[in-house]
Amino acid sequence: MGASRRQEFATSTLGAPLAELEPRNFLQPCLLLLLREQPDHGYELAARLRPMHDGDGDAGGVYRALRGLEKRGLVRSQWESSEVGPARRIYHITSEGLACLDAQARGLRHVDDALHVFLDRYAKATGAGGPGGPRGAVQRAHAGASNGRPR
Repeated sequence: MGASRRQEFATSTLGAPLAELEPRNFLQPCLLLLLREQPDHGYELAARLRPMHDGDGDAGGVYRALRGLEKRGLVRSQWESSEVGPARRIYHITSEGLACLDAQARGLRHVDDALHVFLDRYAKATGAGGPGGPRGAVQRAHAGASNGRPR
């Protein structure tokens, strides 16, 4: 299957191009979700991000992603003065950011469904590993990072 055919297949099967939903591109929807929960400054966003994202905790990467989101009109920022310490830039999600987050969440739901179909079939085909097969192993590995969705 050629590269363009693979991309077409991935888009039609999963609802979004796979490249947009790869873990390395997962930072932006995570930041949009955190900002939907509440406006915040970059350092606090980086701290709140850790349980959701397997990144290396690079605050510089968070600030680069925030600047990119701001350039695209998905977030806006404003300076907030502090009685202790320097002024901080507070980030807020925009209406365009909310729409983008909704679309990304739909795409991620398709990926989640496809991954679980794969893991279930893999477990049946291989007789893999104990309670829950490979899915159980994944769930145990990510215990505490539950999305609240029953499996």
